[in-house]
Amino acid sequence: MSAKKILMITGDFTEDYETMVPFQTLLAMGYTVDAVCPGKKAGETVATCIHDFEGDQTYSEKRGHNFTLNATFADVDVVGYDALVIPGGRAPEYLRLDAAVIDAVKHFMDAAKPVAAICHGAQILTAAKVIEGRTVSAYPACRPEVELAGATYAEIAIDGAVTDGNLVTAPAWPAHPAWLSQFHAVLSGATEGSLAA
Repeated sequence: MSAKKILMITGDFTEDYETMVPFQTLLAMGYTVDAVCPGKKAGETVATCIHDFEGDQTYSEKRGHNFTLNATFADVDVVGYDALVIPGGRAPEYLRLDAAVIDAVKHFMDAAKPVAAICHGAQILTAAKVIEGRTVSAYPACRPEVELAGATYAEIAIDGAVTDGNLVTAPAWPAHPAWLSQFHAVLSGATEGSLAA
C-alpha cells in the first residue's frame, strides 16, 4: 500500500516549529507531505517566524528560517490527499481570506479526512465554518473565534492536544509530541470517533 498523502497549507510568517517539525516528522514516519502556499510554486519559500514564551503577557516573535515549498498550490487537487495539516503563526490570519484555502479545508472536513491544526491554525477552521459542535484547541487568544464559530474551546495544557473525530488540534508548538501522536493515530484509524485529550 502506498504512503498516505498529506497536504500542508502554509504561508509567509508561519510559525517556524509548527511548520518544520510536523513536515519533517510526518516524512520520517513514512507519509508523503506536500507543503504549499497560495500564490507560490514548488521550490519557492515562505518566511517563518519564531513564537516563544518568555514571561511576557503574550508570545514574543522573531524572524525564523526560510521554509521551502515542495508543491504548487495552484496544481493541488485536494481529492488526491488523505489528510490536511494547518500550522499556526501569523499566516492563518491572511490565508483564511483565500477562497481556495477555505474550499480545501471544507473538502477535508466534509469528507471526514484527518485534519490537524495547531495554534492560530484554528483561524482558518473558524473562517471555513467547519467546527460547529466540535471540541477544538487553539492558542488561547483564538478562543473567542473558536467559540463564535460554535465550537467548544478545549482548555488544555500548552503541551496537550485534543482529538474530536477526524480533527486533531493543539494550543502551540510545545504540544508537538501529543499533537503529532494523536494525528498519527487518526491517520492510522486508531481513534475514529473518539475524543481524547
